Amino acid sequence: MKLTKIKSFNKLLTNISGSFSGSERQQLRDQMVKDIYTNAEIIANNNVSVQGSKGGIGEKIDDILTSKWLGFPIMLLMLGGVFWLTIVGANYPSAMLGEFLFWVEGHLSNLFMAVGAPNWLHGILVEGMYRTLAWVISVMLPPMAIFFPIFTLLEDLGYLPRVAFNLDNLFKKSGAHGKQSLTMSMGFGCNAAGVIAARIIESPREKLIAILTNNFVPCNGRFPTLIILATIFMGRIFGSKYSSFTAAAIVVFLVLVGIAITLLVSWILSKTILKGIPSSFTLELPPYRKPQIGRVLVRSFIDRTLFVLWRAIVVAAPAGLIVWILANNTIGGVSIIDYVANLIDPFATLIGLDGVILMAFILGLPANEIVLPILVMSYLSLGSMIEPDSADALRGILVNNGWTWVTALCTMLFSLLHFPCGTTILTIKKETNSWKWAIFGAVMPLTVAIIVTFLVNQIFTTLFL
Repeated sequence: MKLTKIKSFNKLLTNISGSFSGSERQQLRDQMVKDIYTNAEIIANNNVSVQGSKGGIGEKIDDILTSKWLGFPIMLLMLGGVFWLTIVGANYPSAMLGEFLFWVEGHLSNLFMAVGAPNWLHGILVEGMYRTLAWVISVMLPPMAIFFPIFTLLEDLGYLPRVAFNLDNLFKKSGAHGKQSLTMSMGFGCNAAGVIAARIIESPREKLIAILTNNFVPCNGRFPTLIILATIFMGRIFGSKYSSFTAAAIVVFLVLVGIAITLLVSWILSKTILKGIPSSFTLELPPYRKPQIGRVLVRSFIDRTLFVLWRAIVVAAPAGLIVWILANNTIGGVSIIDYVANLIDPFATLIGLDGVILMAFILGLPANEIVLPILVMSYLSLGSMIEPDSADALRGILVNNGWTWVTALCTMLFSLLHFPCGTTILTIKKETNSWKWAIFGAVMPLTVAIIVTFLVNQIFTTLFL
């Protein structure tokens, strides 16, 4: 009998709301939910007596964390703190891991020489495939091993639902779902993980919006490029004394740009090809709880860190082989990489880059970590990927090849917004079960990156150069 009444009520609600516009329907649903909770609170207050102070420590904390004035600043400070711990904490283990892996490379080279292996085989397997894998592992593993456990701890503690609560209104105005804030946050560790996290969104339309826009927040594969370029170019704008602060501020600004474009593109998609009414997101904030640290560490490392790293390795290994082949085969006496770079240079110049930079991004499709090594290799006309000995050495190489601070800014924006890595594209295909959406998920951000860098280059070149 009760089930029949509920069905009849839902049918009546559907018939009534059908005569309203989309926004009026949403307001009606929101008002009904608000009235239900208000009436429930009145009934509870009239029939239940609570001894002692009203409201526990959790409610007092929520008054601060979800405050209209304090919620966002605390959230940004928390995000900045996680970034700082990830970046600073990953530097030393990343350097140690890289040193070990390249030590192994030296012994592999000695082994190939000892058995008399041909140079081309050594180049493909060691300088191509192994060296690429070594860079991907040394750059990706330490940050993910720090970021994912911290993120999972915040999730287990109960803070992430408060983040969704704070951002719900912004995402609702953009035609998306409040839970997209959680999937977006996962993208800071890895965009492939952010795409997988979109499973928490029930609406297929809003889930697809979250998947397609997750690429606009930088993953840990793109953070090294952003941080290095911000340090050696933007960090010197206000002098060496404030260089680290300036560089950090530039990276935070780029992150905020990525979030703003996420909201803008979500709004455009919701008004065009993914048109629809945002679904209701009635979120009951769970109580705070003590995280189970041991379980969180194991789960985040196995289910997230190793899972994403393995996907990156599978994609990056063939990439190293292809890069080596292109760098060591010529057309008219010029390596294939340089030949193609010269062809695309006029277009690349329009968007503030050059042919070598754009070619590095194209070859970096399998893994964002190898973009800078490919760039340096092309500028120095070497047959294998290298990393400069210091930041000053890298700056010298780039400046000698015509870089200005506008070039650096456009390169950082292109790195922030361009197509996702091969691992993320494959993940989009798997999650949507459609190559159409996977291809769209690559072409759409590339289009945004081209438009943004073109405008920035034209404006800043006209005003300052």
